[in-house]
Amino acid sequence: MVDRGRIPGVGERIRRSVPTDSGQALVVYGDGENSPDSTAVFYVREGSSWGALGRWRGHNGRRGWATGHQENDLRSPVGVFTLSDAGGVLPDPGTRLPYDQGRSYEVPENWGEAHRRDFYYVIAVDYNRVRGTPPNDPTRPLGQRKGGGIWLHLDHGDGTAACVTLPVSGMEYLLRTLDPDRRPVVVMGDRARLMGG
Repeated sequence: MVDRGRIPGVGERIRRSVPTDSGQALVVYGDGENSPDSTAVFYVREGSSWGALGRWRGHNGRRGWATGHQENDLRSPVGVFTLSDAGGVLPDPGTRLPYDQGRSYEVPENWGEAHRRDFYYVIAVDYNRVRGTPPNDPTRPLGQRKGGGIWLHLDHGDGTAACVTLPVSGMEYLLRTLDPDRRPVVVMGDRARLMGG
C-alpha cells in the first residue's frame, strides 16, 4: 500500500530535512552511488498527500553522489536544498522565482557544441550559496573547498561537474510551476542514500 503522506523513495532521515511548510519537491533519484544517470520526479503536496506531476530522465555528477561534496569531486551533493533563484541566457519563461537573464550565463566556447545550451535556463540549488542572489553569484558562505554553483540546468546527454540536468521540457515546466510561496525544495541523491535511515 502506498503512503500518500510520504514522498516515495525517501526515507525517514532525509524526509525530516524537508521543511514542514514545503509544498513542492523535485526528487532526483540517482541510479547509483557512482552513476551519472538519474530520474527527477516533481511532487506537489495537497493537504497531507504528495502526488507526482512530472517525471524526466537526466544526469547528475559524472562520478555520482557524495554526502560530503567537495569542489571538483565530480559528484553531486546528497541532501535537501531549497530552490529560490533562477536565470539563464534566455528570457524569463514566466517563472515566479526571481530571474536573472543575460549573456553572463553563456558557456565558454571551448566547452563544445554539446554544451552550448546548458545554461539557457538554470535554477540555483541552494547549496553553499546566498539565497536571493543571481544563480551565478560566486559567494560561497562555507568556503570554496565545499564547492558551489550547483544548478538545475538543461541536459547535454551525460554527467556534470555536480549539477543536475533535465530536458528543456522539464526545466520549462519547473520554471513555470515552482512557487516561492510553497517553499520548493530539491531532494537529491542516489536511491540507496535517499531511502537510507
